[in-house]
Amino acid sequence: MPWSRILSGIVAIALALGMTLLGGWYFTLGFAIIVYLGQLEYFQLVRAKGIAPAGKTTLVVSQALLVISTISCPLADAVVPVAGTFICFYLLFQPKFATIADISASILGLFYGGYLPSYWVRLRSLDSASYSNLPMGGYWPETGLHIQTMPQGLIVTLLAFFCIWAADIGAYTFGKSFGRTRLSEISPKKTVEGAVFGVAGSVAVALAGAWYLQWPAWEWTGLALGLLIGIASLLGDLTESMMKRDAGVKDSGQLIPGHGGILDRADSYVFTAPLVYYFVTLLLPLLQS
Repeated sequence: MPWSRILSGIVAIALALGMTLLGGWYFTLGFAIIVYLGQLEYFQLVRAKGIAPAGKTTLVVSQALLVISTISCPLADAVVPVAGTFICFYLLFQPKFATIADISASILGLFYGGYLPSYWVRLRSLDSASYSNLPMGGYWPETGLHIQTMPQGLIVTLLAFFCIWAADIGAYTFGKSFGRTRLSEISPKKTVEGAVFGVAGSVAVALAGAWYLQWPAWEWTGLALGLLIGIASLLGDLTESMMKRDAGVKDSGQLIPGHGGILDRADSYVFTAPLVYYFVTLLLPLLQS
């Protein structure tokens, strides 16, 4: 593995852990930058197909969605149809007649690049207000990294990140060493063996986390969470590969040395956040009651 890939990966992980630990508006700001750059790459892929999306409007409403998600999670869902209306309104009054593809690509940009990632902000915000000890709603552990003194949002977000990283490492390592069966024509380098070991890595981390956090029926809740994250991260990877293949490019960008663009690194996170958020806010409370 090239040193540029290793070093840029370490820097990315350090930045991700730093903004996740701080939480509050620090996390929102860091995530807003990621979403902005990711959407720019997405719209580059779209324009490569001759489609003219409402790029600027989608970028603005997606940033507003992240801000509102930080202030009020329930209100964020009400923003999505309003944002979609603004996007269509913009396209309707362009000099050139908008096509179905223009509208569809714009709405997908909002959903894929803005709405789904906003769930990471919602997830990190869980129970965070009562733990805030820094300006802008931030948090810093004053008595060491003890689970009992951390907000729920931080704990669950880190657990989700660790599951995704375990899935990526497991799929890459075992797929490269033992992969023989091609998983999909969409991404020729991915193998069934790598995918299985990737999901198994996610399950292993989720099981360890569920046991340590003393979740109800930890064997089953850990298994369910690990499967959800492992499969969702794989589907996110394949979805981005499908878009790149259709656009005729190898990488979504060149921002990260050795890794490609933001989407090439963040694709595993897109579909994961909503599943984890509703898992801990809907399913776990039912099992605890």
